[in-house]
Amino acid sequence: MPAFDVNAARAQRLEAQGRAWSFTLDGDTFELPTEINHRTARALRELDDNDVDGLLGLLMGKDQYARFAEHDVTMQDIAAILEAYGKETGLGLGED
Repeated sequence: MPAFDVNAARAQRLEAQGRAWSFTLDGDTFELPTEINHRTARALRELDDNDVDGLLGLLMGKDQYARFAEHDVTMQDIAAILEAYGKETGLGLGED
């Protein structure tokens, strides 16, 4: 039996869903990754459960998060973004 090829499986997933999930806010487009690497996952685990800024900063990256933070966003907006993101990517961030 051949060994499981992680790179081939990853390429297949990325082909099916793309490298990024995007959303728009006030005409501005933002992207979140469809896959999270191990280092990012470790950093996410180290965040306080209520650290929404830390979560979004890790997912978006510094520059994109700075642009996002300029918008007048409610916690309900962020919850809706994370819910849609989780449903479409299977990552389920922000869930209990």
